Amino acid sequence: MPIRILPPQLINQIAAGEVVERPASVVKELVENSLDASARQIDIEVEQGGIKRILVRDDGVGIAKQELTLALSRHATSKVSEFRDLESLRSMGFRGEALPSISSVSRLRLISRHQEADEAWEVTGDGSDKVSAAKPAAHPQGSSVEVCDLFFNTPARRKFLRTDKTEFNHISSLFQRLALAHFEVGFSLHHNRRRVYSLPPCSDRAERERRIVELLGAEFLDHALALEERAGELCLSGWVARPSFSRSQADMQYFYVNQRMVRDKLVTHAIRQGYQDVLYHGRHPAYLLFLDLDPSKVDVNVHPTKHEVRFRDSRSVHDFIYRGLHRVLAQTRPQSVYDSAVEIPTPVAEHQSAPPQQQGMNLGLAERPAAYRAAFATQQPMHAETNREVDLPRTEQVPPLGFAIGQLHGVYILAQNGEGLVLVDMHAAHERITYERFKQTYSGDGITSQPLLVPVTVAVSPAEADRVEEFQPLLKQIGIEVSRMGRDSLAIRAIPALLRGADAERLLRDLLSDLAEYGHSDRMRVEIERVLATMACHGSVRANRRLELDEMNALLRDMEKTERADQCNHGRPTWVQLSLNELDRLFLRGR
Repeated sequence: MPIRILPPQLINQIAAGEVVERPASVVKELVENSLDASARQIDIEVEQGGIKRILVRDDGVGIAKQELTLALSRHATSKVSEFRDLESLRSMGFRGEALPSISSVSRLRLISRHQEADEAWEVTGDGSDKVSAAKPAAHPQGSSVEVCDLFFNTPARRKFLRTDKTEFNHISSLFQRLALAHFEVGFSLHHNRRRVYSLPPCSDRAERERRIVELLGAEFLDHALALEERAGELCLSGWVARPSFSRSQADMQYFYVNQRMVRDKLVTHAIRQGYQDVLYHGRHPAYLLFLDLDPSKVDVNVHPTKHEVRFRDSRSVHDFIYRGLHRVLAQTRPQSVYDSAVEIPTPVAEHQSAPPQQQGMNLGLAERPAAYRAAFATQQPMHAETNREVDLPRTEQVPPLGFAIGQLHGVYILAQNGEGLVLVDMHAAHERITYERFKQTYSGDGITSQPLLVPVTVAVSPAEADRVEEFQPLLKQIGIEVSRMGRDSLAIRAIPALLRGADAERLLRDLLSDLAEYGHSDRMRVEIERVLATMACHGSVRANRRLELDEMNALLRDMEKTERADQCNHGRPTWVQLSLNELDRLFLRGR
């Protein structure tokens, strides 16, 4: 077949394949154009899942009459004028391909009134490479783009569309992502003339949180920890959900770079590392996070859909995100639920027993307090002693987890605080306390290497061998000594002492894989912490151990001082709160 120049219409249809996958893709491109036009209100109407009709209306600056025809022409844009503009992009779109691509596979109508014009003008496209002449129209300041009969002239692509419901679900999901990225803009969404969302602009935190509740649900916000971390030009802000709100799917993960929604494996890895030892196996964290940095430090021109980015200094970004999440998740302990100790409420007739005067419950409590305190200090098992009752003095304030009143089936501690009843899984709680102490001790002592009696020879690729030489200082820092034996051969001579007996070859190969993927590795830290977690599990108080009130209270106080005490090392909750109102509802009191 001879080489030939493609006709303009076919060029546009091929380009449309890059940016117009389904109706949701059209909505994304049009809304991003509205955002770039400084719109403060964007209204979206769709019919039949967007297959029949899509209308996006905004109150932005509008398009001048003489530029309307250009707006539907290939490679025409107001967002870049020279190559260096691509190195510091601040707009959502910039390729100048969205409108002509959409017009080539639909019947499109564009109406706009520029902010300095007295009247609006309209142009249309019919799926060909022809654009109508501009004619007067009625429209307030801003623009409206109507897209009808998507893919009417490309039936092969139209048949890949799903049901109206499925296509609308994609649009609704996209709408949520856009509305969460631009709190300052009002949004509405109608489907088949039925209102789905109506979100006013947000001017303060309370209004932003109301939008979050509308889009993600009240439970997300109830479990969310606010985050704001700064380092130089980097700023990470938003909300991360407590590990107890983890999901079975990665369906509530929103990450934005300069307000652009992205899916980035480096970001995902950093977040997973931040949740490393507080997330239950196989569960996914929930978060709404915004990373802001100098646009010149991130390349958004990696993919036509602009969902992927490339950071100039990926390691710094990774470490910054990890540290921010690690810090905020360390606050998941009982004190983060209560800003300070809770004052005892004035007793009312319904709850005269609220003051924390403790009386021992006859639940077979055993083991003297001194034995319990010694067990925490030395990680030695406790030995049962005789049962005692303990009366603690009255106090004007109650600590977050209150005071113990008994033990249930040798597994749960029952405590009373200013809110009501607290239930604590004593093994899970002690496991977290022990684990955090092990980590602090190990961090203070540093990583000690253990020489191998016989070096382990590992066959690798020349590129992997080069990588070992490049990262020698890092490898020594994390306790692994490896030397190059030849072009494609390595010898492991030492590994961290705590990992003696581990598969040294597997560790090295995993390290090299991480270094190739991310430029660094947390592999050794993860492996070491896994060993420490196992030690903490075996060194913690076991179920069916009978504790005295003083011992239980000592555990409660330690929980309040320990980072990440809300979850055990496996991500399970360590305690739950039942308020007096919740207890009343259980027993139908007040009805």
